[in-house]
Amino acid sequence: MEMKNYTVVTEFILLGIPETEGLETVLFVLFFSLYLCTLSGNVLILTVIISSSHLHTPMYFFLGNLSIFDMGFSSVTSPKMLFYLSGQTPAISFQGCVVQLFFYHLLGCAEGFLYTVMAYDRFVAICHPLRYTVIMNHKLCSILATSTWMCGCVHAIILTSLTFQLPYCDPNQVGYYFCDIPAVLSLACADTSLAQRISFTNVGLLSLICFFLILISHTRIGISISRIRSTEGRRRAFSTCSAHLTAILCAYGPIIIIYLQTTPSPLLGSVVQILNNLVTPVLNPLIYSLRNKDVKFALNKVLNKMGLIVENK
Repeated sequence: MEMKNYTVVTEFILLGIPETEGLETVLFVLFFSLYLCTLSGNVLILTVIISSSHLHTPMYFFLGNLSIFDMGFSSVTSPKMLFYLSGQTPAISFQGCVVQLFFYHLLGCAEGFLYTVMAYDRFVAICHPLRYTVIMNHKLCSILATSTWMCGCVHAIILTSLTFQLPYCDPNQVGYYFCDIPAVLSLACADTSLAQRISFTNVGLLSLICFFLILISHTRIGISISRIRSTEGRRRAFSTCSAHLTAILCAYGPIIIIYLQTTPSPLLGSVVQILNNLVTPVLNPLIYSLRNKDVKFALNKVLNKMGLIVENK
């Protein structure tokens, strides 16, 4: 039998966003601005939640976790992308690719579970208001938040192990702007069917299950809202739930589109992933927090203490 000589891959070359040659400077400015907005907006919201005692409730506890996830999730891919858009090397080491893929799926999965937990929190608050503080006690909130991290970690370990236990040899050019499973698996010089099936199940179908659980929760919430006699009560409940549903569509839509495609489109995948990695983390503080009167009041107090605004007399 003829033996083939393979060059073992020690680094990958990220080819970037398809069909964007010559737009590197424009994209750098745009994405750098979005990344700065993501970090500053979520840091500000997290600071407000921590420093304001009246926001130490389950809903804002989970919103604080969401801000942490958003900053981490965006930071997994954005710095490297900005690095090569600025004209630096597009190469990423084999170990760096492993780390990037691992944390991308850890934080992405954990955030998906967190959205589901937040839907349950709103379900209890609206459908069982008298028992809310008993059900959503400090211990349960801590368990739920910790579970999102643990589930994300298990999910990422499985996917990363299956992806990188395969041998990789030339070519080493990743037709994407970061190390994600579909792009990396296409470079493996071995059968990738098992890894593809499990990544499809773990990412695509798991996202669908969480999405449907959220829809079930909000259906029950909608029924309860329709029974509220007070117009103001219905408006406030609907406002909270509509914000959550908006964020859910922004988060789960890209995941479902990418991982349930039968014939993935590199350009569509890149655009959708950029929306997921950069745009959604920018929008979450606006969707969830800055529309809320309690958060805006606490934000004004924090900014006033910092001397950034003048308090109205």
